[in-house]
Amino acid sequence: MSIGKRIKERRKELKLTQVQLSEMIGIAQQSLQKIENGTTKNPRNIQALANALDCPPEFLQFGIGEGRNSNVSPGPSIKSTAPLISWVQAGSWSEITEIKAYDAERFMCPVNCSDLTFVLKVQGISMEPKFDEGDLIFVDPEAECIHGSYVVARLDDDNQATFKQLIIEGGHKFLKAANPNWPEQLIPINGNCTLVGKVVFAGKSF
Repeated sequence: MSIGKRIKERRKELKLTQVQLSEMIGIAQQSLQKIENGTTKNPRNIQALANALDCPPEFLQFGIGEGRNSNVSPGPSIKSTAPLISWVQAGSWSEITEIKAYDAERFMCPVNCSDLTFVLKVQGISMEPKFDEGDLIFVDPEAECIHGSYVVARLDDDNQATFKQLIIEGGHKFLKAANPNWPEQLIPINGNCTLVGKVVFAGKSF
């Protein structure tokens, strides 16, 4: 379900009209209509919408937690926002396309992460079924990468990166594809690449 559909359903649960909700958060009704019908896919006033709809913001964006605020079963709280600064191919090594931080779209991360955390949009099928094409992965360069971690690695001599699972066995490190049908299951790390960071959260992009 998309952000817009969750907002619309929650609004109807509270028996609010579009006019009433838009007035509560200080936007035009037409703007709210675009959010609900999916034209605006990542509204910047998500916190105001969550406050007005009495639900956690991460429920509206990711469908995480309860559809309403609750003292009994609270959903995870938003810890910070992270910029979508580049993209990574979940397959072979691929070119990184940088985006200036101040131009970047920002996404809320509901887990603890450092200020250096950034967001990438997965492309390719090598990490299916664990991660699908279009998923957003939050990468924290300060999180410890251990055996089994999902990581982003970059070639040292080239501006290319990949998204894989880190495998450490017998003192050797490998990058593993999650897709059992991917032809190159294990890529040895022989000092030719750097682990950029660990994936600390993943969410769907609508």
